[in-house]
Amino acid sequence: MTPPAHVVPAEYRWIETSDGRVTVYGVCPPDPFQRCRIEHRLACPEQTLPDLWPWLTSLRGENARQAERLNEPEPPRPP
Repeated sequence: MTPPAHVVPAEYRWIETSDGRVTVYGVCPPDPFQRCRIEHRLACPEQTLPDLWPWLTSLRGENARQAERLNEPEPPRPP
C-alpha cells in the first residue's frame, strides 16, 4: 500500500529512494503526487493503535477481513 504522502504525517512517511532504500520523508508539504510507504504496525489489524487517521482505520479493518477470508476453510465441493 502506498498512500498519497500528503495524507500521512511527516514522521510516518517512508519514501523509497532510487537505490531501493526507504527513508523518512519529513518535507512539508510534500509533492501532491508523491506516494509513500507506511510502517507495517500502522496497518496491521493485530496491533492496538489509536485512530490516527480515518483512512488508516478503514485500511486496518479491510486487512482484518482479508486475513479472516484467507484463514477460512474452503467450503466442501458439491458431489
